[in-house]
Amino acid sequence: MNWDEGWVADAAGLYAEDAWAHHDLAVTADGRIVGFRSGASSFWLLDREGELVGEWESDLGEGHGLTIVGPPGEERLWVADPAVAFARDGAGIHDAVFAEGHGRVVAFDLSGARLAALPTPAVPIYEERAYRPTTVDVDWRGDGSVWVADGYGAELVHKLSPAGEHLLTLSGEEGAGRFDTPHGILVDRRRPEDPEVYVTDRGNHRVVVYDLDGNFRRVLAGRWRSPSGLAVRGEQLVVAELEARVTILEAADRVVERIGDDAAAMARRGWPNALDADGRTVRPELRPGHFGSPHGLAVDAGGDVYVAEWVLGGRMVRLRSD
Repeated sequence: MNWDEGWVADAAGLYAEDAWAHHDLAVTADGRIVGFRSGASSFWLLDREGELVGEWESDLGEGHGLTIVGPPGEERLWVADPAVAFARDGAGIHDAVFAEGHGRVVAFDLSGARLAALPTPAVPIYEERAYRPTTVDVDWRGDGSVWVADGYGAELVHKLSPAGEHLLTLSGEEGAGRFDTPHGILVDRRRPEDPEVYVTDRGNHRVVVYDLDGNFRRVLAGRWRSPSGLAVRGEQLVVAELEARVTILEAADRVVERIGDDAAAMARRGWPNALDADGRTVRPELRPGHFGSPHGLAVDAGGDVYVAEWVLGGRMVRLRSD
């Protein structure tokens, strides 16, 4: 695949210099790329040339997990907002700030009208701990169930009805062991007769697979480096690994390509950013052809992969299939 990090037009102005990008990406049926203005509260849309072609305001704290589902003309953008932001402390260190109360899972149409807002899952632990969903996916080709990874809260995965009724909860103990930051989730229908759910168990450095009834299937082989985001690319699966690479697997879960690998990035002081001489968080020097912290990703109909990095000032790389 061909590395392209200059595809976003300068005039798009997606990221402020001091905004720590912490969002996902999604692609519409007509090829527009959707993301979130970290440090603010609006969603933006780009065309394939990287020009800003739309934007709408929301009351969300972060577009951390994004997925677009439904047929063309009826698409819905589902959003997992964990109620987290990033700000500087008095010493100039940029770090996470969690809002009081629970995060949210909501749905919009592509003009920004809110269509749905699901309740906090009816699970007793949320009487004591905050619900901080990191990713959402919808089985819209199946029964419409909504799968949510609560990666920053109770570290659980929930299956909900389209109206938000609690159907089941996974803790990881059903198979590979207790989840540690189940960050990403994907309802995989590449084999329509045997659909599955993939979970990036980021803190445990593994990818875990279940069936749609929540039965454990397997752990993907290989040495994973904090797997974060997931997307389907034809018959392939694309995995963003936060620790500096993107991995592509064939339908049988065999790794076929690693892209942008920079194993030394995590050794940098202040990773995924850097620290200046005074210990303040600053944007790092990002090497062309090498990732620093792939966080969210999406794939368009032509097979191009869009990757958003978790870094001050943001960086979006397009991996072209041509």
